[in-house]
Amino acid sequence: MAKIKELLVQLSKNKASDLHIKVDNKPFIRVDGMIKQLTKYPVLANGDVDKLANELMSEKNKKRFKEHREVDFAISANGERFRLNIFTEKDHTSIVARHLTMQKRTFKDLNLPPVLEKFADAPRGLVLVTGIAGSGKTTTISAMIDWINNNKPANIITVEDPIEYIYEDRKSIIRQRELGADTETYSKALKHIVRQDPDVIFIGEIRDHETMDSAMKATELGNLVFSTLHTINATETVNRIIDLYPPHQQGMARIILSSALQAIVSLRLLPKKGGGRIPAVEVFYNTSTTKEYILDPKETYLIKKSIREGDYYGMQSFDQSLVQLIKKGHIDVDTAKQTTESQQDLQLALKDENIL
Repeated sequence: MAKIKELLVQLSKNKASDLHIKVDNKPFIRVDGMIKQLTKYPVLANGDVDKLANELMSEKNKKRFKEHREVDFAISANGERFRLNIFTEKDHTSIVARHLTMQKRTFKDLNLPPVLEKFADAPRGLVLVTGIAGSGKTTTISAMIDWINNNKPANIITVEDPIEYIYEDRKSIIRQRELGADTETYSKALKHIVRQDPDVIFIGEIRDHETMDSAMKATELGNLVFSTLHTINATETVNRIIDLYPPHQQGMARIILSSALQAIVSLRLLPKKGGGRIPAVEVFYNTSTTKEYILDPKETYLIKKSIREGDYYGMQSFDQSLVQLIKKGHIDVDTAKQTTESQQDLQLALKDENIL
């Protein structure tokens, strides 16, 4: 049977994002979004997977796994960082490992719009990074935190589930807290963080209105707050946030959000020509005009229009991002067509650029 470290090595060796281990099958990896079997390894029996899981888990995580039948954590191994999810299916143990890049990368390295530097340099406000699982949300926020760490003296506090990227203090002080180990919930952590003299706060994910309330109140106290949501664009993000609240609180939630929100960055990872993946990025910046769109539920749909016309503020729509990726030779037209929210809008944008 293969050792777990040997299997984890296959992630970096094959430039893979994820490793899948389950009973009665060979291990699988995900490369450029596609699942591939590691054919040279044997089929794993139940006892084999249990042994691999036990090699990965600390005593604390073994206890949590026994109690809840699933556990999330991150580890460093072979000079690399991995996020692990161990769970049961049909009463058998399964493992999914996500490869995390240890090397800190810049906005340019990650093919992210330069306006993100402006968001990272803001003195206060809420910056949300959104997208489906595996779209690069945490990596994007890591780049912003790393920019602050390299350029500004600040007290940065993160609350993560689990801690993915490890930072070293440079110009900033960075404290990283993990759910389950250092604090119980995001909302509870936020109540205490505001008393810890923060300048920058990163909350791993906004899951409820209590956490959202605390995040927005932190911006009122003069903090820059980063967080993530599993939404696909700015309009959906605003609607999702408001839907976290009961109907009688939604009006006030709109008022507070319109003031607290600085920007929304939405990501979609696409297959890149020649291999690898590259993000298409929608960028929304909250202006005096768009604040009115957030306040009035009948006008929230106009956020999409403001993004298309907001180049002056560094805004860009997904279609505008797709067109730029095509022009730079990173993706082909078929990939863009499979990704766009509106075939008609994309067609017009491509014709305007003489691509079609």
